[in-house]
Amino acid sequence: MTHAFPKDFIWGASTAANQYEGGYAAGGKGLSVQDVFAYEPGDHRVETKEVEPDRYYPSHRAADGFGHTDEDMALLHGMGLGGYRMSIAWTRIFPNGDDAEPCEEGLAYYDHVFDLLASYGIEPVVTMSHYEPPLALARKGGWTNPQTIDHFERYVRTIVARYRGRVRYWLTFNEMNVAQTPFGIMTGCGLVMTPFDPANTEQLRFTALHNLFLASARAVIAAHEIDPACQVGCMVASMLKYPLTCNPDDVRLAQATNQMNYLFAGDVMVRGSYPGYAKRYLAEHGIQLDVTPADEALLTAGTVDFYAFSYYATDCVGTDPNALRAQGNMSAGLKNPYLTASEYGWQIDAVGLRVLLNQLWDRYQVPLLIVENGLGAHDELVVEPDGSAHVDDDYRIAYLAAHVEQLREAVADGVGVFGYLPWTAFDVVALSTGSMSKRYGFVYVDLDDEGHGSFARTPKKSYYWYRDLIAAERA
Repeated sequence: MTHAFPKDFIWGASTAANQYEGGYAAGGKGLSVQDVFAYEPGDHRVETKEVEPDRYYPSHRAADGFGHTDEDMALLHGMGLGGYRMSIAWTRIFPNGDDAEPCEEGLAYYDHVFDLLASYGIEPVVTMSHYEPPLALARKGGWTNPQTIDHFERYVRTIVARYRGRVRYWLTFNEMNVAQTPFGIMTGCGLVMTPFDPANTEQLRFTALHNLFLASARAVIAAHEIDPACQVGCMVASMLKYPLTCNPDDVRLAQATNQMNYLFAGDVMVRGSYPGYAKRYLAEHGIQLDVTPADEALLTAGTVDFYAFSYYATDCVGTDPNALRAQGNMSAGLKNPYLTASEYGWQIDAVGLRVLLNQLWDRYQVPLLIVENGLGAHDELVVEPDGSAHVDDDYRIAYLAAHVEQLREAVADGVGVFGYLPWTAFDVVALSTGSMSKRYGFVYVDLDDEGHGSFARTPKKSYYWYRDLIAAERA
């Protein structure tokens, strides 16, 4: 039996400013933490403290969305999208994060983007900060410095007031739970450092995460005050783990891992307080947070309207020290013998999306929104003798189709999910590798890992597949 999606379901796609936009110094934009990560052959990202003229920095031009705005928004329309998840570059509005006045050129750029989206009937879903806080603030402690909360609120008030009535859905921070991992550097946690820097401690990361929680709560309150019609959500990286076996120790380990990996952030942002299991974890790991009564009241007052998340893969955890490990982004666990994997080792698990959706709905009972889901792969652009070009990414279509079917089943289960915005609309710089060759987009962007290419756009086979899927679901 085929189950229908709600008629107002948002079919869309996603990007992020630091991976897509480029124009890193255009219009008065300042440096973000991403702008000092250089690419090195072998899919490595190296932080250089300063911009060095003899290195290639992928974020500086990225996919040049900044230079292709009109063309790209028209391509979104051609796919029939009803929603576009994007982010505003904080440093395009406040170049140093703490500037006296916002940059009018940056504000005007997003005016143009939102005007184009409105003309095409595309709903923007806007992330306020997507892994790119100002480098100047990171050098002052980043999210370990409570003053960053004040700067962020000022930025939030500026953009919500400017785009009031044009942006209905806001997300505060992208994958905010990543802040507690060694890769929290991407969120500007403390100084710009490598994941394995000895200074990159749990104490530092959880201090930063606490400040992110407070900043998100203040953003929710400010946005509702300025624009009562808007809705504000959190965005969490789903890191769903299965127990490797039915050994109760494996089952308990999976439960505890899921709690701290991704449920913790949702519990604070949706329920408005630190859960008991997190308090125990912090105490047992010697992590001391200065959570004041005022902080607790703020978290309670600033809960989100909806829960957005990313979902790509699952893996396992278990007590067997000899179990095979999986590959993946940030939190790879053990291999699941029942799953296949992508060429990058990420285990493909469409059913896991249904499992996660049911878990989140049962736990929170707030609207859910999928804002990232996709397959990274090496795509081949084929140019025919007549000059026409195409990309036959059937493997991506198979991945997305399987996940859409499990999403359909979750809707039939009664899960309140109101949109699907897979990663990505266009090929962008891959966050985990800094490369362009790991592609996710519906639209191919002619650019290689070292920045060479024409930036020409070519819709892939998946672009037309998704267009037809959306049309069929709306019929």
